[in-house]
Amino acid sequence: MSKAVVFSTFGGPEVLETIEIEEPHAGAGEVRVRVKAAGVQPFDTAVRRGDVKGYVEVTFPQTVGNEFAGVIDEVGEGVTGLAVGDEIIAFTSMNACGELVTVSAENVAAKPPAMPWDEAGVLSVCGQTAHLALTALKVSAGDTVLIHGAAGGVGTMAVQLARAWGATVIGTASERNHDYLRELGAIPVAYGPGLADRVRTFAPQGVDAALDAASRDAIAPSVELVKDKERVGTIGDYMGARQHGVAMLGGTRTAERLAELAQLYVDGKLRIHIQKAYPLSEAAQAHRDVETGHVRGKVVLVAG
Repeated sequence: MSKAVVFSTFGGPEVLETIEIEEPHAGAGEVRVRVKAAGVQPFDTAVRRGDVKGYVEVTFPQTVGNEFAGVIDEVGEGVTGLAVGDEIIAFTSMNACGELVTVSAENVAAKPPAMPWDEAGVLSVCGQTAHLALTALKVSAGDTVLIHGAAGGVGTMAVQLARAWGATVIGTASERNHDYLRELGAIPVAYGPGLADRVRTFAPQGVDAALDAASRDAIAPSVELVKDKERVGTIGDYMGARQHGVAMLGGTRTAERLAELAQLYVDGKLRIHIQKAYPLSEAAQAHRDVETGHVRGKVVLVAG
């Protein structure tokens, strides 16, 4: 048997429980991983609440989690290039928060030896989301980019990627996170009324692109500041995107993109901030933290 975090009805964090399940085994093209750390995402909490019914298929008891890191302990038929004992980072769909997880070998990248487990466990989703979003917005050297929610999980990654690609970054966040954004290389500005004017203090002619990673009251000032509406996008504000005619940003995660992010970490161009680490048994509290909307960086579940 193996432990996993599940929920058997939609609801608040209290519906999460850690139970014993049948031990999974690697099928053809898969590896089994003994999980060391798994990230907790706003998307995970939305699925648990039932906010995305019809978009995500849920079967009770439903496992949770979309990113993890650990050690391969079983290799399925047809898998090459991976072996028992390999330390890896991987991504999956609603199946990461458990002691043993099976995953397609195509969703796996090598963990850098110097990367701590808790940081490895939270790299994939926010890192790849930020990479996909900035790529879609055509961010490149010389651009000035506005990133909303810049101190959060996706925002933290987006700030650093944009800086690594040669862009100037203006990041919105609560004032308590402004020093943190300066450490990442961004120019911080506060949320709230008058945001566009505050941004113009640093970018009088406006900005070249804007990424909404906050999903609240960010699209309207972005459209005001960016000349080309095609370079404004959001990762979560569905209603705002429809209202203002801007892109919902997404895409397909790949092991190649994950490996690129891991290399940026090795090169010192990407840092990962962990706000809090919890054991699997405290998954409910991890979800509560994420649902506050005030997490700096990431929340992670770690093996006991």
